[in-house]
Amino acid sequence: MSIPHLLVIYVALALGALGAVGILSEFHRRRFGPAHPEDHVFRCHKCGFVYTDDADVDRSRCTQCGKLNEPIVF
Repeated sequence: MSIPHLLVIYVALALGALGAVGILSEFHRRRFGPAHPEDHVFRCHKCGFVYTDDADVDRSRCTQCGKLNEPIVF
């Protein structure tokens, strides 16, 4: 084999190994990473403050001004 062919094979193997490590680390991150919280997002109609609360809450009191608000539907 000539030197250019060996260099191409070396670079291809190195890039393939790097790609495999990247894909495996992404699978690992998705499997063991934190799940998205199931909180509702609220925006106060009085003061405009945006905040979150538990998913089992239908109406939540604003932490800034105390007004009850409905969750935002995206």
